[in-house]
Amino acid sequence: FWTNLCPEKDAAPPAGELLSAIEAKWGSLDKFIATFSAKTAAVQGSGWGWLGYSKESKGLEIATCANQDPLAAKQGLVPLLGVDVWEHAYYLQYKNVRPDYLKAVWKVVNWDNVAQRYNAAA
Repeated sequence: FWTNLCPEKDAAPPAGELLSAIEAKWGSLDKFIATFSAKTAAVQGSGWGWLGYSKESKGLEIATCANQDPLAAKQGLVPLLGVDVWEHAYYLQYKNVRPDYLKAVWKVVNWDNVAQRYNAAA
């Protein structure tokens, strides 16, 4: 999880094969972010939002997991990007407004790390 994050000054949008795969599946990075954020905001209680790679379909998928349930065991996906939606991840700064946290988290996603994971999985 922590390698998926970076200081805001070091964050850069995804590029290359990862961006192409995102655009092929969701149409644009903005549409992917909106879909991911909506699904992740809907997690009841604590959990995670994930961007994973399906070796079966050879494509990207968004998945959510409750509590500490692991992505691979529950969904059969290779984890590429995990967003923690346990309250400890955002409560001090965002109180109980999870959607505000999910808007802000994209400013610190380490897309280089996500791309490395994608390239290793694909």
